[in-house]
Amino acid sequence: MLNSRKQQLEAFNRLLDIMDELREKCPWDKKQTLESLRHLTIEEVYELGDAILDNNLEELKKELGDVLLHIVFYAKIGSEKKAFDIADIANAISDKLIDRHPHIYADVTVKDENEVKQNWEKLKLKEGKESVLEGVPKSLPAMVKANRIQDKVSGVGFDWEEPHQVWEKVQEELTELNEEIAQGNQQNIEEEFGDVLFSMINYARFINVNPENALERTNKKFINRFQYLENSAKKEGKELSEMSLAEMDIYWEKAKTFYK
Repeated sequence: MLNSRKQQLEAFNRLLDIMDELREKCPWDKKQTLESLRHLTIEEVYELGDAILDNNLEELKKELGDVLLHIVFYAKIGSEKKAFDIADIANAISDKLIDRHPHIYADVTVKDENEVKQNWEKLKLKEGKESVLEGVPKSLPAMVKANRIQDKVSGVGFDWEEPHQVWEKVQEELTELNEEIAQGNQQNIEEEFGDVLFSMINYARFINVNPENALERTNKKFINRFQYLENSAKKEGKELSEMSLAEMDIYWEKAKTFYK
């Protein structure tokens, strides 16, 4: 049974109280700074992402708690610096949501989610942003960054109209890559390979596929299959390094029946 709003607020207040106490009494918590927490926060978000892909709701609950702890931790440090507290954080995002949703909180009319996204980017420019790409973090992994770049420029109308046009672009980039491979210029090969990846990520958007999620699912599938291969070989007292590809392929095909 889900908790009432009152119970949810009480639970959040309990977390704030615990954070205050830990910051005052725990040697490790007292030592932490905004900078020292940064890499830990990134790690927690990746663990959250794993739980989402695994569709493990119990693990998801735990990982969301870890991320929430970090938000509360940053808020506590911010309050100590007299810069901001948890109320400022909540009010800032609330104000942003109201301002960015005039179709809910004002008299703007939209027909679908695409118009919502387009209005969102236009509103950001009115708020003083000089480029729609300002909001793309520089430290994002390249694939996630490419996806966000494409999504953002699409919000202001810079986009293909049909999926087949994007697929034709993929084919064009593959042709250019093959031409550079034939020439043997490594720098050009890398550049064209990047163009192929960028085009494929763009195509994924048009067929409603998140490329990061898709690749990570493939990574997990490969890991499961390869570990099955390793375990099967061990059961027969064999080392992979001593097996032929043909022998390994027998186990690999069996693995595919268990991990699809």
